[in-house]
Amino acid sequence: MDVYATTDRNATNLVFYNSTIRQTLRITLPAQQVRIRLTNAFGLNDLPITRVTVALPIAEAGQNLTGASAINTTTIQTLTFSGNESIIIPDAALAVSDPINFPLQAGQIISITMYLQYGQASNYVTSHPGSRTQIWLSFGDYTSAQNMTDVSTTSTFHWFFLSAVEAWTSPQKSAFVVVGDSITDGRASYNNANGRWTDLLFNRMQTYGPTKDIAVVNQAAGGNRILTDGNGPNALGRIDRDVLAQSGINYAMIFEGVNDIGTADNTTANQTETGDRMIQAYKQMITRVHTFGIPFFGSTITPFGAPNDTIQTYSTPQRLATRDRVNAWIRTSGAFDAVIDFDAVVRDPANPEQLNPIYNSGDYLHPNQLGYNVMARAFPLDIFEKYQNGVSMFM
Repeated sequence: MDVYATTDRNATNLVFYNSTIRQTLRITLPAQQVRIRLTNAFGLNDLPITRVTVALPIAEAGQNLTGASAINTTTIQTLTFSGNESIIIPDAALAVSDPINFPLQAGQIISITMYLQYGQASNYVTSHPGSRTQIWLSFGDYTSAQNMTDVSTTSTFHWFFLSAVEAWTSPQKSAFVVVGDSITDGRASYNNANGRWTDLLFNRMQTYGPTKDIAVVNQAAGGNRILTDGNGPNALGRIDRDVLAQSGINYAMIFEGVNDIGTADNTTANQTETGDRMIQAYKQMITRVHTFGIPFFGSTITPFGAPNDTIQTYSTPQRLATRDRVNAWIRTSGAFDAVIDFDAVVRDPANPEQLNPIYNSGDYLHPNQLGYNVMARAFPLDIFEKYQNGVSMFM
């Protein structure tokens, strides 16, 4: 079952020759055994992985465990892939490690260190920018070292080549996956703090008995759209890879649409077409997910109105009207198994087309950390109990 996952896309001008990449992740269910999925989904060439280790991180001065640069060497385990330490992952493929005994608690942080002796002979690298989590890079092999000591050592906020962490769990445990854009990806949340609304929802779920055994899987990509590729494949095309192909998924949700509206031409005709196509795409997603007996939840699109379209380019009367029309359909159509009305949670009561000033990160589009906190608190946990037995496959 997935206890961590991320949505990957292409990044260019990066080749990891003789390089170590150290990355931390948070696990969302307890586990005794885990295995790691690595991906070359967007590479155009083979991805040769020389060595991968898993360990518990050490928080050194000024660091959190999330984003930590050091590892506890007594906890290191070397991964194998069908019995071999190294593996060459073809373009567009993924690799699954052999399981290891690595007891973890829900919410625990792990560190994955990988070494690429030869790098990837391509400028097309599979990655997740905007990780909100610091990672560490260095020349040389540091897969078994507590610290990276080479003068080349640097850090960035990005994940590379990671697809998922799978845990061997009891049949009573399940997973909830959210497909989203930069709002679900945590834009404007605190770095190295697991401050996305899905992270904070996970924290709530861990304190409530009926949801304590549900993993939370965030499949968000900043800038993502429902209808059109851009920053990653379109959401309609991601349903199979990022929802249905994940292990142990019992609940799913879509929280997207703002970038479709905001990047479509600002004419009444184009906005009408965009809204119509978005509604049709939502229906298609629902049909696909229901085919597997999985309940599908939807969220209203949060406000992006601003004093003028210089401050926030999405903010035009035509685009705001499209948001209102699509939100009305989401709320009243009954198409989704449940609706999470994030619009109502974060909008300004005095100006419903804008974010509440106390939740505005400053760009009039993304909530701030307080906004993400209130979104997580507003999420109705009872929908997991209501749909614990799934839905009809032909709804």
